[in-house]
Amino acid sequence: MMKDHETSSDKLSPKVNALLIIDVQEKIIRAIFNKDAITKNIKKLIDAYEILDENIFLSEQNPFKLGATIPELLPKTGFKKIEKMAFSLANIDEFLKELKNKKITNLIVCGIETHICIQQTVLDCLQKGFEVILVSDAMSSRNRFDHEMALQRMIHKGAILATTESIIFELCKTADRKEFKEIRKIIIS
Repeated sequence: MMKDHETSSDKLSPKVNALLIIDVQEKIIRAIFNKDAITKNIKKLIDAYEILDENIFLSEQNPFKLGATIPELLPKTGFKKIEKMAFSLANIDEFLKELKNKKITNLIVCGIETHICIQQTVLDCLQKGFEVILVSDAMSSRNRFDHEMALQRMIHKGAILATTESIIFELCKTADRKEFKEIRKIIIS
């Protein structure tokens, strides 16, 4: 039974959410603060989403100049890649059409850089009525201060803060689920 302060959207519902991996590209990642931990956490999210057969979207900012997504963070199957020049994904018709077609209402966001493409995408998506969850330990910027300020701004506008592990367990919902054994291996790795 829900408490008065809870709403039905307080927990992730299967298939109405999507993992949004923003711009984890070769030339951008080199200078990112805490890049090894960020990369490890994004990989855990990708693995969990693939095991649970959930929606994954991946963006690349100007891939001709900034390179492709780093190989270890490229989902194996069942994802939608969007190449872009705009900083905000929320202004790209192809992306919005895919979300609408799949009836996605919640966006789970990770990637780089927090204060540029993530922030602009998140602010625009919030304005369009999406619920946005920021996986704070799976995103970063070149400068820690830029990352922290962007998180504060997005939270102030309505985004929800979470961690990699909390998102994975919330998606899985129960230890009785057949995929839980595989999910557990991701968490303890």
